[in-house]
Amino acid sequence: MSITSVIETKLAEGLNLDHLEVVNESGNHNVPAGSESHFKVVLVTAEFTGQRLLQRHRRVNELLATELADHIHALAIHTFTPHEWQARFGQAPMSPPCMGGSAAGESTAGAT
Repeated sequence: MSITSVIETKLAEGLNLDHLEVVNESGNHNVPAGSESHFKVVLVTAEFTGQRLLQRHRRVNELLATELADHIHALAIHTFTPHEWQARFGQAPMSPPCMGGSAAGESTAGAT
C-alpha cells in the first residue's frame, strides 16, 4: 500500500472527517521521482471544535506516528472545523481534483 493510501486510511479511521485531502508534495523537493516523503493534509471535522491548533496537530501526529517515524520527512497539516472551513472557503468543502474516466482507464463515452 502506498504511503498516501496509508495516510488517507489512518486519518479517515481516526477522525470523523467531513473533508480530507492528502497531497504528495515530494515532487516539489529534491527527492527521487516517485518518492512519498513530503505531504500536505487538509482535514475538516467537528472534532476540532474547541481545540487549539497544537491539539489538532498533535492528534494528526498521533494517528500518523509510525509513518512520521519511518517514511514521512515533512508533513504540512491544515486543520479546520466545519465552521472555520465555511467561513474561509464557502458552504461545502472543496472536491478533490477530478481524475476523469480516462485517467482511471474508464470510458465515459455513451454514458447516460
